[in-house]
Amino acid sequence: MAERTSNNAFVLHFFFFFFVLTLRPSLSSHKPPPLPILPLPSAYQLSWQLGEMALFLHFGPNTFTDAEWGTGRVDPSVFAPAALDARQWARAAAEAGFSRAVLTAKHHDGFCLWPSDYTDYSVKSSPWRGGRADVVRELAEAAREYGIGLGIYLSPWDRHDSSYGDTVKYNEYYLAQMTELLTRYGEIKEVWLDGATGDGAKDMVYLFNCWFKLIHQLQPGAVIFSSSGPGSRWIGNENGVAGSTCWSLLNRSSDKIHDMNKSYVSEGDPFGHDWVPGECDISIRPGWFWHESERPKSAISLLDIYYKSVGRNCLFILNVPPNSSGLISSEDLQVLHEFSELRRIIFSHNLAQDAIVTASSTRGGESNSQFAPSNVLEEGIYSYWAPEDCKTDWVMFLDLGQYVTFNVLQVQEPIQLGQRVIEFHVDHLEDGEWNTIVKATTIGYKRLLQFPAVKTQFLRLVVDKSRADPLISYFGVHLDPYSIIYDTPGSSTHASFNDSQVILLRKYNNSANSSIAVI
Repeated sequence: MAERTSNNAFVLHFFFFFFVLTLRPSLSSHKPPPLPILPLPSAYQLSWQLGEMALFLHFGPNTFTDAEWGTGRVDPSVFAPAALDARQWARAAAEAGFSRAVLTAKHHDGFCLWPSDYTDYSVKSSPWRGGRADVVRELAEAAREYGIGLGIYLSPWDRHDSSYGDTVKYNEYYLAQMTELLTRYGEIKEVWLDGATGDGAKDMVYLFNCWFKLIHQLQPGAVIFSSSGPGSRWIGNENGVAGSTCWSLLNRSSDKIHDMNKSYVSEGDPFGHDWVPGECDISIRPGWFWHESERPKSAISLLDIYYKSVGRNCLFILNVPPNSSGLISSEDLQVLHEFSELRRIIFSHNLAQDAIVTASSTRGGESNSQFAPSNVLEEGIYSYWAPEDCKTDWVMFLDLGQYVTFNVLQVQEPIQLGQRVIEFHVDHLEDGEWNTIVKATTIGYKRLLQFPAVKTQFLRLVVDKSRADPLISYFGVHLDPYSIIYDTPGSSTHASFNDSQVILLRKYNNSANSSIAVI
């Protein structure tokens, strides 16, 4: 009996060690994620970029005086928005898909939309609501109610305060007001600084490094916008359009707002040492403040800007100015609704969602699901395809299962591991040959590519150049029925839309006489 027990124990130990030995190779071969490539976004920059769009709200005395740049000498009593409803503003932003609202708490005229302790030139000097109003507080409460973030614009240029021009006194004044805004209203997601100054403005030295340090001390999660960051950067124009090449990388060689080359901030720098993604600003109307004589852009125009901002690795900040009643005008609300519907119709369904995806290689081998090419069909940036190390070709193939017609491609990188892709192109299989649909530079958080409609079953994404082994987190195939782009011989352009607005996309013919969009 003892011998049988001993034999049983031996058998159990044998199978246990055999089991452990068979497991050890698979455990040791579990490959870790690839090394990130610097620079990297902060957690707050990452959250900011995932939000994609922000609503800008230019509001103040200019709204009532039909001005763009106030003089700073207008009587506070002109500010009287009888029907002001910050909940309407926040609701409009949330329903249209905007992640935050940024309010001009103080514009260049120096008038404050909150009761500052450091000036009487504010809402407390207006008879509106008995001088007890606080527009910033109303928006902060409405933003929390509707689940969007709050951003603050505090103009460095101040045409009212007498200390402007005195470096010490004005910087003290500015930081005192910044402190009020960052300590009274809860979490602030973004602080917006521009460098606009008019002719005849006094010379002024802004202590930007001090400003930035204080902002991050009081609101560690706030993304700071200026022409050179540190959180996000101006894109070099107020048309809402980023460069067709757009890196989130930059060298912040100066802290002087608007002291950078416009081409440099438009495209970024593949050799940059700082992560400073682009922010594309534009107004829904010709002016930044509301004017009764002006009308909003169409939804198709906003869609075009979306392609050229969010679709070029940037955040889209759209100004929608409240009117003199204190409400966003009904025609602006209608455009926002139509813009939201256009995006929903085009992007809510990935025509490649059931595709079979393969690749030239997979990190850790074909059986490693962690980095499998099929990950690119999952929305978001946290799962991705990674090729094997040290390969010279980076290709991903998609079998859509049937012939599909489309004219938009969406490509994303997992930017939490850095921005990598320098150049890439997408081909489709036609009569047994691969023909190029589109060539492009840079992907980043999101790249949207437009071209004349293509009908095919087989696609391939080829990364031609990359700062490190490329990583692709999402690949979407979409049909935009509103933006129709036609081929014409040579390099001429012809575009048509079921709207009066026209989007132009240059076309080229390659040697095989197939049409390639170069973006």
